[in-house]
Amino acid sequence: MMKSTGMLRKVDDLGRIVLPKELRDNLEINSADSIEIFTDGGRIVLQKYAPGCCFCGNLQVTKMVHEKKVCRSCVELIGGR
Repeated sequence: MMKSTGMLRKVDDLGRIVLPKELRDNLEINSADSIEIFTDGGRIVLQKYAPGCCFCGNLQVTKMVHEKKVCRSCVELIGGR
């Protein structure tokens, strides 16, 4: 569910906006973190990037295989143990 923060920011000439410090602190977003950008109809949705399974994107990663994150379902699907 979307919740209004009541915070407004203007877009600068380069198309940038500043995320308020309070919002970054609440969402644990640091200066070097990557942000994913989605659209939903006429909305822009920003989300802190959290890499998941390299096959399906599941965030419940259980195993590292050759430096790639893999979830339990995909491990079972490819026959790994």
